Amino acid sequence: MITIALSIAPIFLLIVTGYALRRGGIPSEEFWTLNDRLVYFVLMPALFFVRISEADLSDPDLISYAGTLYAGFFAATAAGTAAAILLRVPAPQATSILQGAGRFNTFIALAVAEALYGAPALQLAVLGAAVLVPVVNLTVVGLFSILLPRPGSPVLLGAAKSLATNPLILSILAAAGVNLVGWAPIPVLQETLSVLGQAALPIMLLCVGASLKLRGLQADWLPMALAAGGKLLLFPAVILGMALALGLPPLTAQVALIYGALPTGVAAYTLARQLGGDAALMAAMITVQTLLAFAVMPLWLTLGARVFGL
Repeated sequence: MITIALSIAPIFLLIVTGYALRRGGIPSEEFWTLNDRLVYFVLMPALFFVRISEADLSDPDLISYAGTLYAGFFAATAAGTAAAILLRVPAPQATSILQGAGRFNTFIALAVAEALYGAPALQLAVLGAAVLVPVVNLTVVGLFSILLPRPGSPVLLGAAKSLATNPLILSILAAAGVNLVGWAPIPVLQETLSVLGQAALPIMLLCVGASLKLRGLQADWLPMALAAGGKLLLFPAVILGMALALGLPPLTAQVALIYGALPTGVAAYTLARQLGGDAALMAAMITVQTLLAFAVMPLWLTLGARVFGL
């Protein structure tokens, strides 16, 4: 466990560095806003395009891999939603619980996978994001429309439009198309995007830290605990069980477990603000889970390494 903890420690140190830089006003507030956009519109799509266009999409284990990831996501999201409804949590808080239990920070997944197991794991982590991102967004927005109905507001139509213009999804589709027709690697373009992709991970981690908010952590403990239990306990437990049941290869199973043990994603805060959720509670969940993940991830990944035989 110490080896795994030390391997992922630089990742969390970069996150802390991003937090310290933004709170210190270095270099400026505007820089971090623009940096988020640079990651979202340029660096992440470049990384996704390079990795997916060159991946082996005919691998029969990909179906089991996707099924394992979906099982963890849907189990945690359903559990969080059901708990919120049964305990009669107010709807805005309920939406934060379901997001906190089911969503995940893709940026950390990519960084941890590469830090622990190198390029092959990074490739698998990118493929995991490719199968999860569209499904997660549609599911979460659909649940928002049920828990927080907004008469006259075409929430699902807006979500579909958002997905259709999402640069990550567009890069995934473009890369899959290039891969399937056998055009990859495309000279010059592939090398250019590869250089951009190499810059993605450190900058993404700094941006994750810059987005954390330590103020407001006095939020209600019950929704915080429900979300953390779903994300950091149930999600990885289901992943572990499904990976064993489906006989996933060790590295594929371990990368799936990385997704299970991640803290919730920073994009959940933006969605909470846009759709009327409890944004302050969501910000607190993101911060607390990111801090907890530094202790929880080594435990799950050490267990996974032993169970999967890595």
